[in-house]
Amino acid sequence: MAASEAGNARIGLALGGGAARGWAHIGIIKALVEAGIVPDIITGTSIGAVVGGCHLAGRLDELEAFARSLNRRRVMSLLDFNLAGTGLITGHKLGALLDRHIGERTIEDLPKPFAAVATELGTGHEVWLRRGSLVAAMRASYALPGIFPPVNINRRWLFDGALVNPIPVSVCRALGARYVIAVNLNADMCARGTVVPEFDEPLLPPDTEIAETEPSQPAGSMRSLLRRQWFGTEKDPKDHKPGISAVLVDALSIVQDRIARSRLAGDPPDAVLSPRLSGIGPFEFHRAEELIGHGHNAARREIDDLKHQLELRARLTKVAPQPATM
Repeated sequence: MAASEAGNARIGLALGGGAARGWAHIGIIKALVEAGIVPDIITGTSIGAVVGGCHLAGRLDELEAFARSLNRRRVMSLLDFNLAGTGLITGHKLGALLDRHIGERTIEDLPKPFAAVATELGTGHEVWLRRGSLVAAMRASYALPGIFPPVNINRRWLFDGALVNPIPVSVCRALGARYVIAVNLNADMCARGTVVPEFDEPLLPPDTEIAETEPSQPAGSMRSLLRRQWFGTEKDPKDHKPGISAVLVDALSIVQDRIARSRLAGDPPDAVLSPRLSGIGPFEFHRAEELIGHGHNAARREIDDLKHQLELRARLTKVAPQPATM
């Protein structure tokens, strides 16, 4: 059933943040469209803003091709490290890719309402980017603090919206959606809410450090050093220090999970799609094929229920009494 057949039940799609896990959004959107469930409104946070914006700009196929082309080496080549700025990565290479495929397209030019969520540096304000450069809105929404530098839009420094609204259901509602489908990429992280009163194993002495298990690199191999600092070692994660990316992104993911649970409880969506992404790390962008497949499967599992709910909503809308006119 297409969105146009759902009466006044305007369908909103709220795409949550999740770094590399966001490739699952591609599979979800494609599965929904294939089933005739076409969103009238799309909002996104972080990677959700990128995928949602590309879809409305007619560039989802190009984004999928790019994602599937990634391997570990190519991911590294896109990380333009910067040791002197406000983020470890300048983001110029990723920004150039978006510019190449989207150009100067503005949000106002999109065929349907769209908003990217960002956080204002200093005030913590939740900012909805609904006008202006689509690429700038995407970059502001995915600017992970400490990793990408904040983006200056209208004299406001903005960074990742996941710190204030990880799954922007409320934005969909505000833009007029009557039926909101939320996509939670971190649903399998719920165990992180557990309290561990004590460890089962003895603690290491304070001056004991876990030794690096990766062989030392030749002196002067700056790229190898940056790689170890960024990703950590590739051995058993219980036996090595995590890299900078794992620490920053994992910390943000925990905060995002707690905030998302609170916000979804206060403003619940009509439906939630939760791809099964356990075991896929937030920076494993090279696993796009798996992620897109998991997203597609997650949407397909809920298609029948979604259609039933939309049909019921459409029938209720048609029989609802109209307000009296004077």
